[in-house]
Amino acid sequence: MLVLFETAAGYAIFKVLDESKLQKVDSLYKEFETPEKANKVVKLKHFEKFQDTTEALAAATALVEGKIGKSLKKVLKKVVAKEAHEQLAISDVKLGGVIKEKLDLSCVHSPAVAELMRCIRSQMEALITGLPPREISAMSLGLAHSLSRYKLKFSPDKVDTMIVQAISLLDDLDKELNNYIMRCREWYGWHFPELGKIVTDNLAYCKSVRKIGDRTNVAGSDLSDLLPEEIEAEVKLAAEISMGTEVSEQDIGNIRHLCDQVIDISDYRTQLYDYLKNRMMAIAPNLTVMVGELVGARLISHAGSLLNLAKHPASTVQILGAEKALFRALKTRKDTPKYGLIYHASLVGQTTAKNKGKISRMLAAKAALAIRYDALGEDTNAEMGAENRAKLEARLRQLEERGIRRISGTGKAMAKADKYQHKSEVRMYDPSGDSTIPSTSKKRKFEEMKEEEEEEEAAEAPETPVVKAKKAKKEAVTEEEEAVEEEPPKKKKKKKKDKKAEAEAEEPKEEEEEVAVTESTEKKKKKKKKKAKEEEDDE
Repeated sequence: MLVLFETAAGYAIFKVLDESKLQKVDSLYKEFETPEKANKVVKLKHFEKFQDTTEALAAATALVEGKIGKSLKKVLKKVVAKEAHEQLAISDVKLGGVIKEKLDLSCVHSPAVAELMRCIRSQMEALITGLPPREISAMSLGLAHSLSRYKLKFSPDKVDTMIVQAISLLDDLDKELNNYIMRCREWYGWHFPELGKIVTDNLAYCKSVRKIGDRTNVAGSDLSDLLPEEIEAEVKLAAEISMGTEVSEQDIGNIRHLCDQVIDISDYRTQLYDYLKNRMMAIAPNLTVMVGELVGARLISHAGSLLNLAKHPASTVQILGAEKALFRALKTRKDTPKYGLIYHASLVGQTTAKNKGKISRMLAAKAALAIRYDALGEDTNAEMGAENRAKLEARLRQLEERGIRRISGTGKAMAKADKYQHKSEVRMYDPSGDSTIPSTSKKRKFEEMKEEEEEEEAAEAPETPVVKAKKAKKEAVTEEEEAVEEEPPKKKKKKKKDKKAEAEAEEPKEEEEEVAVTESTEKKKKKKKKKAKEEEDDE
């Protein structure tokens, strides 16, 4: 059996002298306790030394990727092919498959082989002759550095660590600027409080304070390069009638020094923002086109690196930055958040509140594709990001216009804006609720009147002397009605009094009058019935 052993200095091929000892895997290390014992188990057959670090790096990267390098192929053809009948012990299964496929050599990998490799490594200096230990250690260190650099795929333009640091520093600068400006306004406000209300821009305020100093110098100072003419005139007017306290020159000097710090930090912040913008366009151009440089940088910073961000699915990219709200919602069994850091993207910001969830989901899906293209693709253009952004903007317009389209008709025509008419919500008072007597319908009244007529007819069916009285009273009633029509309305009261007197004098006439009244009421009822019938016929 032959053993292929890779070192930082070159390839070594050992021949196993006693294969029976490989069966005892647990006690194999005892056979390599000393160099003498190790030489009894394995023997160096061939050693191919690397010429320089570049060749060593090429061979190492080929082994890492499971490929056969030029130097390894050369060694295998020269040494192993002569003894093709013997098996070749290797440490990597993937490499063994490639060797068997290309060179048609039988390769072996087992726990016993792995233990044998470890034992050979422990006695490598004694087994490989002609290499001093110092040279082996130097070559190992150089190869380790080169391999690490290759694994990172080191490129000055593709280092996302700079973005993580830059966006963190930008946030820190914003916090410090806010604290410094607030302190400056409060400090100088004791001397000239009116200036803080007139000049609202923070940077212009600090520049004005640095140039003015004491408020008595406002009249002689020229602020036209810092402030507009109207605000400058207002500042000069306010300085003459200011309510602030007097301060010393030393206080003004310290305030001016603080203003210098604020101005310097503001200038550095603008410079850092430009640097971050350029770096984002170099590293993640498609992501920058989709969500902007600040949001893209925050997403990369939150994930740790661009490669880590590329491993996240679109649903995670959508809520990245809202982890606390997500776990709180899961704990309380409420609705999960719809967006995290991606909320600050321009596409989400310009939508209505109703469509923010939909747009953030679509934007996260497209942004996830853009991130993977930037992290793993070889192109550095932003065509894919621009194309996806155009699609999202078209979809956004469609969502915004959906609510304005007609429901009826073709559904494609836009709805015309009707003239606005204000509809008052004032309700008029309904007086029908004041009465406690239930109101009845006309039909019900008509039915009741019919029933009354039937009852009256049933009562009038038998012939009685009352009929004569009725006839006599009809005539009396008609005479009375004619008399009432002839006389003026003022004499009605007298007639009533006369009737009362006659009623008291002649008691037997009361019965006749009652019969007459009943007959008159019956006539009125009949007239009402006729009117009701006519109304129903009209309806």
